[in-house]
Amino acid sequence: MASKLEVLEERESDILTLVPVGRVDSSNAPVFERVLKDWIDDGETNIIVDFSKLSFISSSGMRVLLIGAKGVRAIQGNLILCGMRDSIREIFSISGFDTIIPVVKDRIAAVDTI
Repeated sequence: MASKLEVLEERESDILTLVPVGRVDSSNAPVFERVLKDWIDDGETNIIVDFSKLSFISSSGMRVLLIGAKGVRAIQGNLILCGMRDSIREIFSISGFDTIIPVVKDRIAAVDTI
């Protein structure tokens, strides 16, 4: 059974923050991908993904972030991740994803990075 995914969207000036709520896994990663891709296709160049309300992300969800990072870089933009729980941050570190997509502590640091 597919788990429903809610993605909150918040804007501050020229920065869009996406806040996935709950879990991103193979059953709902396509929803997350569509949200991210639609914003990038609309020309959004500064995107923060705030993990503070995310309890789990699978490899399918991580793949979506790679696609998003590639898409936003193609338009000279930034995709920054923040607010990760220690368990999720460890996965990003072990897999090397944090060398591909910037990961910072919180939104303040993310805004400073952009």
